[in-house]
Amino acid sequence: MSSILVVPVQPCDNDSISAIISPLNRIFRIPASVDSEEAIDPSFAFDVYRNQFNSSALIAAFIQRFKNNRGKIIGVTSVDLFVPVLTYVFGEAQLDGPFAVVSAHRLDDTLYGLPANPALLQERLVKEAVHELGHTFGLVHCPDYRCVMHSSTAVEEIDLKSEIFCQTCAALVKADALE
Repeated sequence: MSSILVVPVQPCDNDSISAIISPLNRIFRIPASVDSEEAIDPSFAFDVYRNQFNSSALIAAFIQRFKNNRGKIIGVTSVDLFVPVLTYVFGEAQLDGPFAVVSAHRLDDTLYGLPANPALLQERLVKEAVHELGHTFGLVHCPDYRCVMHSSTAVEEIDLKSEIFCQTCAALVKADALE
């Protein structure tokens, strides 16, 4: 049986990290836990020209640090992430691999000049964590806009989708998690 390890990537809000554990347990039906002892300093992934952090470099660091781990690992941070071909990303994952990373940075309404909404930020973070972990279970983007695996390029799209998988995606995750 698989498990999910949530690793803080500094800086990160420990309350937000703790709050995603229960939804991950419920949605994936496998044990999820936080490992604060393995927290990562992302400074090596900072791109001075973009003023952002390269999410692919963070995943490469996970590969090195956790090469003997058998479960899924997701890093959670509040820094702004990017991949070279996109302006920003909410997260990134290895398709059908063990590693993913997600950021709360662009999920926070205060970035857009709106009042803080901690409950909405938490809801978005759960959806994005489930989405990225879905990729680690081999899922690609789903055409159903309500499915958590639907691609989102803006927070408004995240708000439209559910935190759970559609029936088709759920069947695929269940089959993989039981292997």
